[in-house]
Amino acid sequence: MVVAWHRPTKAVIDLTAIKKNIKIEKNLLGPNQQIFAVVKANAYGHGAIQVAYAARQAGVTGFCVAVIDEGLQLRQAGINEPILILGINSPVTVPVMAANQLAVAVDSLEFLRQAAKYLQIGQRLSVHLALDTGMSRIGFKKQADLQAAVAFLRNNPDKFDFAGIFSHFATADAKSDDYYQVQLANFKRLVSVVDPLPRYVHVANSAASLWHRECGGNLVRLGISMYGLNPSGKELQLPQKFFPALSLISELVSVRQLKAGESVGYGKTYTATENEWIGTVPLGYADGWPRRLQGAQVLIAGQKCEIIGRICMDQFMVRLPRQLPVGTKVTMIGKDQQNEITIQEVAEYAKTIHYEILCGFSDRVARVYLN
Repeated sequence: MVVAWHRPTKAVIDLTAIKKNIKIEKNLLGPNQQIFAVVKANAYGHGAIQVAYAARQAGVTGFCVAVIDEGLQLRQAGINEPILILGINSPVTVPVMAANQLAVAVDSLEFLRQAAKYLQIGQRLSVHLALDTGMSRIGFKKQADLQAAVAFLRNNPDKFDFAGIFSHFATADAKSDDYYQVQLANFKRLVSVVDPLPRYVHVANSAASLWHRECGGNLVRLGISMYGLNPSGKELQLPQKFFPALSLISELVSVRQLKAGESVGYGKTYTATENEWIGTVPLGYADGWPRRLQGAQVLIAGQKCEIIGRICMDQFMVRLPRQLPVGTKVTMIGKDQQNEITIQEVAEYAKTIHYEILCGFSDRVARVYLN
């Protein structure tokens, strides 16, 4: 999908906000803890390369991605810091990862055995062993299986660098910490059989680093809070003020008067009960603006205005307070004068989470960077 540079719809990314959020997080950490910035899914829709540059300037010491190609993108952009691929990969991809110094998450001894066969002469693969402490997604669950994998790594130091061990909390952003405590106990039980520990021990995501700093480890995988958002939505109060980095803006590209009885959009789902002014905004579900947002509000001239009719693939329509000129700014996410629409509000209206809204913005939405 092409980037639509020639239309007014833009995601505006404030890189200074990202740097501020990283520095806030650094102030919460212990003296021996460091941060890997999570820039998977195009940095949660913010743009992986530019965010990685900003995060590096703010002092992060490495990066996490989900798939190999995200790691390759960073390497090609000149990012030389450690990069961890959090997803599970086929052993046939090992030569590519080793050649580009991409660390890989591993959750089976069989992967290591096969990887050893695929590694080319002189190649060495950096490995982080994943532990399943209760997420039931990836990872070792049994101490014996973990010990066997550790032994294999340490018996093959010419082929493998045992760089890290990690897990992931399922409920670190919830009010109840009962299941968090179960997972933490499982993590401690599993790592107790690994001696010595590798140089990276990490279990804290954004939520755990904010509300469960006792979880330990020497590395935090900083994701959603780096972008200025609350990992728990509204369930828990943030202990620190963070700065949202993304705004979504556009312009009115068409303005017309709708007469009483006339309808708007596919399915004729909105009919005017009186004469009114409406505008068209060039943003639709192909851009990641869900159809469920019919009836939600945007900001125009500092006022909240309702989206009317079904959201189209490329456009949506909005009821205006009065006749406004073509080119008037429209804010879908962000501030305009005294009003603000947050991505949390957008997500709640769409009956989803802010993560999904951010990651859903397609390449067609141009990213513009401040600072």
